[in-house]
Amino acid sequence: MAKSSTKDFLLAQIRSGGTLTTGQQLLLCLMLSYPAIIAQLSSVLMQYIDTSMVGHLGAAAGASIGLVSTCMWLLGGFCGACGSGFSVQVAHLIGANNFKAAREVLRQGLVSALVFSGCIALIGMAIAGPLPYWLGGTNEIASDATKYFFIVAACMPFMQIDWMCASMLQVSGNMKVPSYLNIGMCILDVGFNYLFIYVLKMGVVGAAIGTGLAEMITASAMLYFVTVRSPELNLLQDKGLFRPTRPVLDKALGIGGPMALQNILIRGGYIASTIIVAPLGTIAIAANSFAITAESFCYMPGYGIADASTALVGQSVGANRKELAKRFAWITTLTAMVIMGFLAILMYIFAPQLMGLLTPDGEVIGLGARVLRIEAFAELGYAASIVAYGAFVGAGDTKWPSVMNFTSMWIVRIIPAIFLVKAYGLVGFWIAMAGELTFRGTIFLIRLARGKWLHQVH
Repeated sequence: MAKSSTKDFLLAQIRSGGTLTTGQQLLLCLMLSYPAIIAQLSSVLMQYIDTSMVGHLGAAAGASIGLVSTCMWLLGGFCGACGSGFSVQVAHLIGANNFKAAREVLRQGLVSALVFSGCIALIGMAIAGPLPYWLGGTNEIASDATKYFFIVAACMPFMQIDWMCASMLQVSGNMKVPSYLNIGMCILDVGFNYLFIYVLKMGVVGAAIGTGLAEMITASAMLYFVTVRSPELNLLQDKGLFRPTRPVLDKALGIGGPMALQNILIRGGYIASTIIVAPLGTIAIAANSFAITAESFCYMPGYGIADASTALVGQSVGANRKELAKRFAWITTLTAMVIMGFLAILMYIFAPQLMGLLTPDGEVIGLGARVLRIEAFAELGYAASIVAYGAFVGAGDTKWPSVMNFTSMWIVRIIPAIFLVKAYGLVGFWIAMAGELTFRGTIFLIRLARGKWLHQVH
């Protein structure tokens, strides 16, 4: 039996109430995970090349992007929450074999997402000017930071459509198309960045334009595949309303609302982290930014497995098979912990080399390698928190995990970091972060084991 037909058969077993052995559950987990992992790894490679291109312009150029990166995550997090509010509904409906209703949610989700992301884009562009100074940046990096953030914010609708359509395909069980398209986006991004940064000599602004163009092309392709080519979600199969209805919006708000609130609180924590690190100077800001990029080598596979976890748990819940959903949650979480644990060992060993790929600055390399080796000890906990959260989202349980994320970030990371940074500089901040990620992973595993997240499903 071909791989695609094997995957389709196993997914059909979930929807029809058929029996799946432990081996088949693990196989399905791996079949859905590996395309997403490959896409995430290609994204990491893109970030490495991207950051290296900017890093070779000097520490100030890298610091200008690093200064506003947390705020870019904040805007992106809102788009992610909006997308999940609709894609989780689609997962449940597909699990229940109600494809027509799934397409209705897709239609309404696309319209809602465009309106929402347009508002987010306008807000981002409006605050781009004063933002670097709010974050504690100096005149040396403020101008480039403003221009970069303005362009990235303007491209938010493309990012929203990309993420929305990718998640819709993923929850339907199609991991390959979004993965391949995101790999293509990585290639486009590198090519555009080389053109705009070096050939046209546009520097940091060129990096933003290159990324925006790659996102626009990918979003267009993703929209085509989900609305025209998807067997489950092809909108040409029937007619329906694009105007959002109250029941669908209420469910989207119930799922995405806590995620949006979490995004404010958690990304707010990242912004607070930037404010804590900014007074340490350009070298520390650059080392912090490059080290975060370098660490993505380790944690991005976890996000790929989390996508598979959301799809598998979501369809199992939609099929009213909660015990199967729980088993998928454990299989995906433990798989991520094994993979990220192995990568953490490699990150510890090759930390200087990873930093050296991103910048030629010796001071930045030395400081970045030191903090990466601290972070390596937190990757098991990080893996557990990433994938368990993906499972909870698939079940529609977002309220208490959001509270857990907020509590962990602000109480266990930010407050200790304020004091540790004063004593140990950037190293102190990363000690606080490693301790917090370990704590977060532990409490997520406890919630996963107790099973209360399944009782939140309505």
